Amino acid sequence: MKFEQSFEAFMASQIAAEANGRRKERLKRGLGHAEMEFLRSVWFPAAGHFEHLYPEWEVRDFANGYRYLDFAYMPGDAKGAIEIQGYSTHARDLELWRFKDLCLRHCHLALDGWMVMPIAYPSIMESPKQCQQLMLSLVGKFISSHVSERLSWVESEAIRFARRMVRPLTPSDLASHLQVSTKYARKVLRSLCEKQLLVVTSGHARARMYQLNV
Repeated sequence: MKFEQSFEAFMASQIAAEANGRRKERLKRGLGHAEMEFLRSVWFPAAGHFEHLYPEWEVRDFANGYRYLDFAYMPGDAKGAIEIQGYSTHARDLELWRFKDLCLRHCHLALDGWMVMPIAYPSIMESPKQCQQLMLSLVGKFISSHVSERLSWVESEAIRFARRMVRPLTPSDLASHLQVSTKYARKVLRSLCEKQLLVVTSGHARARMYQLNV
């Protein structure tokens, strides 16, 4: 299904299911440009769906007030907070009190058990593949994502491991994870590259680092 169709169905279901009047009103107003670009260029290409994702998610802060996450990712009991940071409002022109409040907000979320993922808007526009890798790693932290049945169990576990990594993996990383030799890990990684599931990110004559082909 195309992004536009999936997004419209996703937002309609979020609004219909929401009993909280404050959040429902925010959802009805629609998402901002940066949040839409994140969904269009990063989340949907990487995940292929909007399952477990909740825009404008309401949380209580430590002053007993209300704050809203750009996106909450909550499969099961997990709590991931994705915050889209615009350059002008969060860096260049940020007033001191807003900067302090932003840091305090992230601290409170972390103490409440949230894994906070701040994503810079310029990165979404300039490095969407890198952002996609980060989102796959976030998903991999919380759930065992589906892998193709045509893969061996070793290849399947290598893909799951790659999804959890926040950086390209090396043959040594995979060898340690699978408890196999580095030589065998290289063989698995080469096989996954041939199947176009991984790509080499470092090394020419001898590949040294790999990541998901997103």
